[in-house]
Amino acid sequence: MTSDVAPAPRQNPAGDPTPRNGAAAPVAAPPNGARPVAGPETVAAPEAGAGPVGVGPHPLPWPDDPRLDPALLAGGDRRNVVDEYRYWSNEAIVADLDARRHPFHVAVENWQHDFNIGAVVRNANAFLAAEVHIVGRRRWNRRGAMVTDRYQHVRHHPATSDLVAWCRGRDLPIIGIDNLPGSRPIQSAELPAACLMLFGQEGPGLSEEAREAADVVLHIPQFGSTRSINAGVASGVAMYEWIRRHATV
Repeated sequence: MTSDVAPAPRQNPAGDPTPRNGAAAPVAAPPNGARPVAGPETVAAPEAGAGPVGVGPHPLPWPDDPRLDPALLAGGDRRNVVDEYRYWSNEAIVADLDARRHPFHVAVENWQHDFNIGAVVRNANAFLAAEVHIVGRRRWNRRGAMVTDRYQHVRHHPATSDLVAWCRGRDLPIIGIDNLPGSRPIQSAELPAACLMLFGQEGPGLSEEAREAADVVLHIPQFGSTRSINAGVASGVAMYEWIRRHATV
């Protein structure tokens, strides 16, 4: 589910901004920064020749549970959700996730319509981030999200200054994630339970304004020849580092 949302490009300061095809259609953002939950979706089977994912129609009699969606009970549930949520309505899933979301937020800059934002949103859903914040352009390519944005709060900020003001008003430290000179390795740096991790755009990485706004900039150590990893990969690593320290597994 989305609030004032927009996608942002990658996290690396230096990368290979290879364009991809197939931008998804934009979704109108609802008032107060919260996107309405859409109806059930279907996802492709994991491999060619494999059967459909999910489950078929629920046998009668149906369970007496207000969380269940009659349309899914009747037609089957092929959505990209864990088995625990089979046949649940989208609204019920969001309500259950909201009751136990983690206190960290994730933000990504989107000045040139980055294709990595969908992966950032999907990772945020997987690690149960409080919200994803998209800075810059409102429109973003949802293909990589695999429809997880229906269950993830996404908020849009037109400018970096808007994001900074939002964080300062909630006492959320801004943790920049980029392999910049002077940055600290994420595995040994302080990573507060309540924080916002900020990723830059594909190619240039964090903007100058974002670097100045960050309370600290951390990097993910690398050991190969590439100069950087993209924001989708970096966000997953950084969020897992948060989970490793603060979540009950």
